[in-house]
Amino acid sequence: MLRFVSKNVIEKLITLFFVSVLSFLIIHLAPGKPSQIDPLNPKFTAEIIERFQKEFHLDKPLHVQYAYFYKDLLTGKTISWKDNAPVLTKIGERFLNSLPLFIVGTLLTWTLAFPIGITAAIRRGKFFDRATTFLSYLLISIPGFFFAYILIILAVTYLKVPILGMSSFGVSYVNFLPWLMDHLWHLVLPALLSATSGIAVLSRYVRGQMLEVIHQDYIRTAIAKGLSFEKIYYRHALKNTLLPFITMFGLLLPGLIGGSVIIETIFSWPGLGRLAYEAILNRDYPVILTINFVSAVLVLAGTFLADLLYVAVDPRIRL
Repeated sequence: MLRFVSKNVIEKLITLFFVSVLSFLIIHLAPGKPSQIDPLNPKFTAEIIERFQKEFHLDKPLHVQYAYFYKDLLTGKTISWKDNAPVLTKIGERFLNSLPLFIVGTLLTWTLAFPIGITAAIRRGKFFDRATTFLSYLLISIPGFFFAYILIILAVTYLKVPILGMSSFGVSYVNFLPWLMDHLWHLVLPALLSATSGIAVLSRYVRGQMLEVIHQDYIRTAIAKGLSFEKIYYRHALKNTLLPFITMFGLLLPGLIGGSVIIETIFSWPGLGRLAYEAILNRDYPVILTINFVSAVLVLAGTFLADLLYVAVDPRIRL
């Protein structure tokens, strides 16, 4: 087991190195090099641009810039070009804002998708199966930003309540309960929206996997023995369908950034996804590269967790 883990960690570290190199090269290949800042802005004189390039080592070869940047990143010295704030501090603050949205959306997805998928498989061809299939493909087909704008219009037009941001703007609360209710209300719509497509996709996977299992001999034996519905389908059948879902579970961590860019931007939620969007608009390359690096770490951490879960579920994999 130790050999399996150590080999996996080494592979992940090598992958992380190549990802960091590619991210750095892509930033420099994109239109508008980092060393140019904003040449059309009259406030940036030649002296200011030269001083800026020397301060951030942009006048040196690419491999030297790469070494300086990731040295500063790993030592916590990376500075945002927009406001001179430490990048890791900004990411830490936004991470805490994204966490409730991520947790609630994930819980909604995984607690609702499995009962829906299992019930649809058991009632194959009946009304519930047809209705959930139609709704799933509808939610998968509708773009997230379009669905978000519809929800915002409905909430503002009919409910007459603010829903943008993490809390109501300009409102101060003396008691904890009104403050909590206000934050929960602002959390409901973006969390629900982040969960809709996940529920639609995951429930289809659950249905497909269950259909392969529920007609096997050991399920018929369990039914003949008179076991309860929960024991048959949730304990025996579901247990043998979990392996494909481990991969999906391992990809939850990257969704903390990648899956929230659109939702956080539309709902003005000050999280990691919105920080990435703002950094792209402001050409804040240290923030962009740091978020890319954090995203890569989350992807590799998720796949590493999935590998460990694979071994726990099926010990033959370690061989």
